[in-house]
Amino acid sequence: MKDFLTAKQKKWLWISLISLLIIVGAGFVYGYSQRQVFLDRAVKKVKTKLKNDYALNFEVQAYRFVGLSEVEFQHLTVIPDQRDTLVDMQRFTAKVNLVPLLWGEIKIGKMGIYHGVLSMVKKDTLSNYDFIFRKKKEDTGKNEETSKSFTDLAEHLVKSIFSKIPSDLEMEDFVVSYEENSHKQKVTIPKAKMSGGDFSSSVFLNDHNAEWVLGGNIDASNQTLLLEISSKDVDKEVPFLRNKYGLGVSFDKLIFDLRQVKKIKKNLLLIGGAFSYENLKINHKRLSDSTVTLPQAELEGGIEVAENYIALKDKSTIRIKDFEVSPQIKLTLKPSKKVELALHTGMFEAQTFFDAIRSGLFESLEGVQVEGSIAYDLDFAVDLDKPDDVLFVSKIDDEDLKVIRWGKANIDELNHPFVYNAYEDSVLVRQIIVGPENPKFRRLDQIPYVLKTTVRNTEDPYFYSHNGFEQEAFKLSIATNLKEKKFKRGASTISMQLVKNVFLTRKKTLTRKLEEILLVWLMESSGQVSKDRLFEIYLNVIEWGRNVYGITEAADYYFKKAPEELTLGESLFLSSIIPRPKTGLSSFDHTGHLKSWVMRHFNTYGSIMRKLGELNNVDVPENYGFYEVVLQPALRPKAPVVQDSTLDILEEHEMIIRELEEEERVRQSLLEKLSGGNEQ
Repeated sequence: MKDFLTAKQKKWLWISLISLLIIVGAGFVYGYSQRQVFLDRAVKKVKTKLKNDYALNFEVQAYRFVGLSEVEFQHLTVIPDQRDTLVDMQRFTAKVNLVPLLWGEIKIGKMGIYHGVLSMVKKDTLSNYDFIFRKKKEDTGKNEETSKSFTDLAEHLVKSIFSKIPSDLEMEDFVVSYEENSHKQKVTIPKAKMSGGDFSSSVFLNDHNAEWVLGGNIDASNQTLLLEISSKDVDKEVPFLRNKYGLGVSFDKLIFDLRQVKKIKKNLLLIGGAFSYENLKINHKRLSDSTVTLPQAELEGGIEVAENYIALKDKSTIRIKDFEVSPQIKLTLKPSKKVELALHTGMFEAQTFFDAIRSGLFESLEGVQVEGSIAYDLDFAVDLDKPDDVLFVSKIDDEDLKVIRWGKANIDELNHPFVYNAYEDSVLVRQIIVGPENPKFRRLDQIPYVLKTTVRNTEDPYFYSHNGFEQEAFKLSIATNLKEKKFKRGASTISMQLVKNVFLTRKKTLTRKLEEILLVWLMESSGQVSKDRLFEIYLNVIEWGRNVYGITEAADYYFKKAPEELTLGESLFLSSIIPRPKTGLSSFDHTGHLKSWVMRHFNTYGSIMRKLGELNNVDVPENYGFYEVVLQPALRPKAPVVQDSTLDILEEHEMIIRELEEEERVRQSLLEKLSGGNEQ
C-alpha cells in the first residue's frame, strides 16, 4: 500500500495525539480531584434557586462521592417557609454525569431512594405544597413578543418531566402521605426497581388496607410511557380523592400508553396514545345516588396542543364493547375562551348502544331490546364571553328504530290505568290511580280548553310537534347556566317531566338526567303512547301545591270548583305556579285576590296565545280574567295588622316573588323565540 504520509508528518501526528491524550487526561484528573468542589457549587446553586423561586429550604446533612461518579446524600429535607416538612429522606444516591457538573448542573443517571417520606399537609387554607402554584419572579426586561407560545410551554413541560426520570431506579421504604385537617391517608412503596426503563412495584394503602401492582416501561429519550396498574383487592378506592373531593374511584386495571410526543408544526404539538380500563367504579353525589360501574372501555387517539387551543386529535375513538364513537372536542383559549363539541356517528345498529350500557347504570333501561339502525349528529359551540350566542344542534335519524321489548320502565303501561307514586324528594307521599277507577281522574276531553292551552304554552309550547326535546329550550338553559355560573335552569319538556315523575327517582344527578333523556327518546320515537295520552297523564299527576296532585285536586283546593268550571284567568294562574307549586298561595292577598306582580304572567301568556290565534273562540275578559281570580276563603292569609311597605318587602314570600318574576322573564324570552320561529 502506498504510504501517503511522510515520516515528518507521521511524527507530528503522533505528537498531536499524545498531546491531546495528555490534555484530556489532565482535565479528567483535575476534574476528578475537584469534583467535590463542583458538587458543592451545584448543591449551593440548587439551594439558592429553590429558596429564591419557591421559598423552599433545602438541607442536606452530608453528601459525598462514592466511587467514580455516584453521589450519596444523607438525611435530605425540603421545608417550605413557615410550613410543615415536605420531604424527609434518610438516604439518596445518584450517579451524576461529570461534564454537566462543571457548569453547576446536576444530570442524574441511576438513582436510589431509601427510607423517604413525602408529606403533603393542608391546614385550613395553608399547605406545604402551594409553592407549586406560586409564580416565579418575572424577568422585567423580558420582551413579551419573545415569550414562549403555549405549544412550546407544553413541549418544554413534557421534556422536563421525562428528563428528570432516570433509566435505572431503586427505591426502598418510600411513603407518600396527604393530610387535610383531621383526614389523613398514606401510600407506601416497600420496594421498587427500574432497569433500562422497565419497572415494577407494589403500592400499599395505609397499613396494607389495599394493594396495587404497577408495571411498565419508560423511555425518556423517546418520551414514551407504558403504565399498567392492577388492583389486588376488590373495590378498593384510590386514596386521597374521597376526603378531598368526595369522589370514590376503584378499578381492576388501568392502562396508560403514551406512544408519541411530537411537534408536527411550529405551533402544533401532538400527544398520542391510548387509555383503557377494566371494571372502573365511580361514586359521587352529583354523578349518581349509587356507584356507577363501567366494565370496560378503550380510548385511542391523542391531544393536539396549539398556540391558542387544545383539542382531541381527529378520529380519536372511544370503544365500549361493539359500540364505537369518535367525538370532536376543542377548547380555544384566545382571543376568548370557546368550547366546541361535535359528534357524528353515521348509521349503526341501535342495539349495540344499549348492549354497551352497563347493567345497573340506567336501571329503567335494563332489558331493553330494539331493532334497526340509527344515526346521531350533535354540533355544540359556545363562546364563554358570549353565552347567548350558543350553538346547539341535535338531530337523530331513528325512523328505522323499533322497540321490541321494554325494560324495567315499561312505557306501554302508560296506555292503561296505573298507580302513580307521588314523592316529596325521596319520600313516598301518596299513591294515585291514574284511570277511571279514580273519581278525581279526568280524561283529556273533560279538561277545559283554556286550561290545556295555558299549561301547554307555559310549560311546553310545541309539545305536539317536537320529539320529546326542544332545542331552543336547551340553548336558553345552557346560556342561563353559564351566565349564572351554576345550574339555574333546566330544559324539561312535558315528556321529560312525565318520564321523570312516573319512572325515575327525584335525585338531581347526571346519570338520572341521562337516563331521562334516553327513556324519553325511546318513548317518543316508538310512538306507542300518543301525545294526547301523555298530556292527559301529566295534567292528572303533576303537583299543584302541598299534597295537591292533578287538576281535579288543584281546582278544588284553590277555587272549590270542578276542573270543567275553570275560567281563563284561573287557568292562567294554575299554569303560573307549575314550576313552583308550593308557592301558589303567596300569589294572593288577604282579600283572596291576586297580587299585582302576577299580572306579568297574564299579560305575557295571554298576549302570546292571542298572537298564535289560540283564543279566537274563547270569551276573553279584561286583563285575561286577572281580577276575576279569587282564592277560596279558607286559604286566604290573615289581613296584615300594620300596613308597612318596608316590612312587607322583607317578608319571605316577597323573596319568592322576585324569583318567580325572574323565572317569568326567562320563560317569556323562550316562548317569544319559539312563537317567532313558528311564524316564519
